[in-house]
Amino acid sequence: MNVADIGEMIRVASTWVLPVLLAITLHEAAHGFAAWRLGDDTAYKLGRVTLNPLKHVDPVGTILLPAMLFFLHSPFMFGYAKPVPVNFRRLKSFRRDTILVAAAGPGTNLALAIISALLLHLVDLAPTAVAEWAHLTLINSIILNVILAIFNMLPLLPLDGGRVLAGLLPPSLARPFYRTERYGMFILLALIFLLPWIGGQLGVDLNILGWILGPASDYLVQLIATLTGLKS
Repeated sequence: MNVADIGEMIRVASTWVLPVLLAITLHEAAHGFAAWRLGDDTAYKLGRVTLNPLKHVDPVGTILLPAMLFFLHSPFMFGYAKPVPVNFRRLKSFRRDTILVAAAGPGTNLALAIISALLLHLVDLAPTAVAEWAHLTLINSIILNVILAIFNMLPLLPLDGGRVLAGLLPPSLARPFYRTERYGMFILLALIFLLPWIGGQLGVDLNILGWILGPASDYLVQLIATLTGLKS
């Protein structure tokens, strides 16, 4: 790899830095803010209701994992921040507010995707070199935020979608569903890494997340493009 190739790789990598930081930081801050406004000040007292990324950055999930996926030419970007602590029992209305707190993160990601799409209309006003970088950064922001929103809304605990589902289920079903949280991370790791690896060894496509995230994110990106005037 020559110097030019390294320089190009650094330039492309830099177009992911701001989208990743904003997407993950604002996602977690939104959870903390929603919980604070709905009765639980746990995150607020710990200084997590803030836009300061240093308060939310997880060395592995925010830096190492996205960087590893980028340099391994992964078909999708994935990362996470330090989860915002929420005492759901302190919320004013447990079931309703659990749904609202959980949905605040993915909702923020969708808002960021829409804002990024709108900002694309202004890119041509910048100098050419800056415009090219900004255009790619905003495109990456749209894609990343859409994927994060959809991924986090999968109906698995401890993901936000799992908490939304738990809030919607009647108590008789919600209680056993909450008990599945202890297995949630193992299920996610299997879906993200283990099944695709096994499929690769067998020559079979076992990338279940790809089956879900690919078509769903393509549809949502196209919808956002249409709604924001990027696509007529």
